[in-house]
Amino acid sequence: MSVRYIDQVEDGFYDGKKVLMRVDFNVPMDDSGNITDDVRIRRVLKSINFLLDENAVIVLATHMGRPKGKVVKKYTLEPVAKRLGRLLKKEVLFLNDCIGEEVKQTIAAAEPGTVIMLENLRFHPGETKNDPEFARALAEGIDIYVNNAFATAHRAHASVVGVTKFVPVCLGGFLMREELEYFARALENPLRPLTAIIGGAKVSSKLPVIKNLLNKVDRIIVGGAMAFTFLKGQGFGLGKSMIEEDMIEQARATFDEAIGRGVRFYLPVDCVAAPKIAAEVETKVVPVQEIPKEWMGLDIGPASATLFNEVIQDSRTIIWNGPMGVFEIPLFSRGTLGMVHNVASTYALTIVGGGDTDVAIHKAGEVDRISYISTGGGAFLELMEGKVLPAVKALEECCKKFSESEA
Repeated sequence: MSVRYIDQVEDGFYDGKKVLMRVDFNVPMDDSGNITDDVRIRRVLKSINFLLDENAVIVLATHMGRPKGKVVKKYTLEPVAKRLGRLLKKEVLFLNDCIGEEVKQTIAAAEPGTVIMLENLRFHPGETKNDPEFARALAEGIDIYVNNAFATAHRAHASVVGVTKFVPVCLGGFLMREELEYFARALENPLRPLTAIIGGAKVSSKLPVIKNLLNKVDRIIVGGAMAFTFLKGQGFGLGKSMIEEDMIEQARATFDEAIGRGVRFYLPVDCVAAPKIAAEVETKVVPVQEIPKEWMGLDIGPASATLFNEVIQDSRTIIWNGPMGVFEIPLFSRGTLGMVHNVASTYALTIVGGGDTDVAIHKAGEVDRISYISTGGGAFLELMEGKVLPAVKALEECCKKFSESEA
């Protein structure tokens, strides 16, 4: 099975039709309710404008935050509707709910070219529970469903899974296509050498990813606090660095498996150490086996950065998830930001996913020199683990039924 996309239908297909598009406009906002980064909104404009040109009525559905099935004012989507209107340079009609008779009547009466924004899906408990009745209510009066929310594709929620059972036509949006196709280029048919860069704090959350990558990649670079669990497995004394004691044996076994498969496995050789995680604290660069007893490693050091860069520059495809250290603190950001610059300077296909890595790329000012930055954190990780994403599976099944009905 495969996903069918919004430009893979006959001319005039959308004329006057009501199109429900699931997007991910879960954008960051400050304490005053102002949007601080609207990249997620901008990434969907291409699909919205395509449907506007096709004379459709567009109904946008998304979540914001975690209101846990209750109406929470700070998670209202009204500011998002206003920002979208400015970006589209047209009015976006905001509704105070996402289901119900008033919503149904408004959608039914809408003229082609209208853009409607529904209120937060997660104000209803049925969304996260994938409740069939909530899914049915979302689909009322809808002719075509479009999933353009890759970032939520790992969730079995009503607006991405359940709703596909109650609409006659399902299609994928342009952003969904970009996400799935870039990922396939990286891991299914890559230019080699293929290098995976895996960072972050916990081995327990990333070990399934590393294990799945062992039969796909040529090299693996591991950084961040999780590297210390691997290093502990090599017998190093690492001071008070973060180590998951119950994962040491699994980390060692994974390292040994990588070597046995011929995958080159790179760990930090030095680090920036400090007695505690703080913005103002004494630091020193030391080899990993010489971290003082009461200190901890909080970033990769310059020798590690040089080693990793040698690997990166000799790669044809790079896939990256997770920072190299506690990069949100300037003292420990150099390793991650340096990695961004090094990855951006290669001639490789570079694909980056995960919230922290995305933030680091924007912070380093290298957005335009990365081949593709995924909007998905959890979804990106689950694809890297080799898992089937529930929303993508549901979309494929619905697309298949639609294609069969045309035959």
